[in-house]
Amino acid sequence: MTVTAAMAAAIAAAAEEEAIIRQRLLTRTTVTRGEPPLRKLLKRFAAFAAAAENEKTSVKDCAKASEAFLRELDFYYLSLERTNSVQDANTREQQNFVKLRESLQRSIENEQAEIESSKLQLEDAKQTRQHKVECEAIRRLITAEPARELSQKAISVLEADIAGLERECLSITKTLDLRRKQFALLLHAVEELQSEIGIGTQSEDAMSSAAGLAAPSSVASAVPSPAMAHGSAAPVTLPAGAIAVIDVPDDDVAPMDAS
Repeated sequence: MTVTAAMAAAIAAAAEEEAIIRQRLLTRTTVTRGEPPLRKLLKRFAAFAAAAENEKTSVKDCAKASEAFLRELDFYYLSLERTNSVQDANTREQQNFVKLRESLQRSIENEQAEIESSKLQLEDAKQTRQHKVECEAIRRLITAEPARELSQKAISVLEADIAGLERECLSITKTLDLRRKQFALLLHAVEELQSEIGIGTQSEDAMSSAAGLAAPSSVASAVPSPAMAHGSAAPVTLPAGAIAVIDVPDDDVAPMDAS
């Protein structure tokens, strides 16, 4: 705490001394060499006033004192003019320094703006380079693939194969439907035949004296013969216990599409 107070006091004393020296230099009361001009002027004026008031002083001595005072006054005016000239020069130099500082500030601002613009250009260049690298990678992938004409031909061949398989599948489906219907018809005929066979067995038990019985006309009319399947209308008589098999001609079955 004591050191801080001492340092503050030293700084205040130095500032006060600097202000006094500046004031003395401005008022020309302190010079680096010789006696100050204002003090010399006051001495010349005091000597001239003393010579003028003293009755014993001759006119020649008064004239010399007056000339010395006027010469010192001219020197003092010259010193003041020199000081004014120095002040004007310092003012102009200060204005030049202000202009130079403003110019430097504008240059700094322009450089900063150029740096920001260069940063943006650098970012754009980085993005452009990245896009080029990505495009090059995509180009390599595209180049590794076959030509579009070959791919189109392969696609056309596959589409033709798919269409052929679809037609074949449709033909097979129709054939399966037809076979299913034929099988259902066969099962129906077998069921009717089994029913008729059951009725015939009961009749045989009732008529044990007969050696053989003809098949009922209803069974013969219900079960078509191969001749009827081919368009013949003549009924065929089946013996008891026989099973009728329907022969379907190949013309009634839809041929499979080889394609």
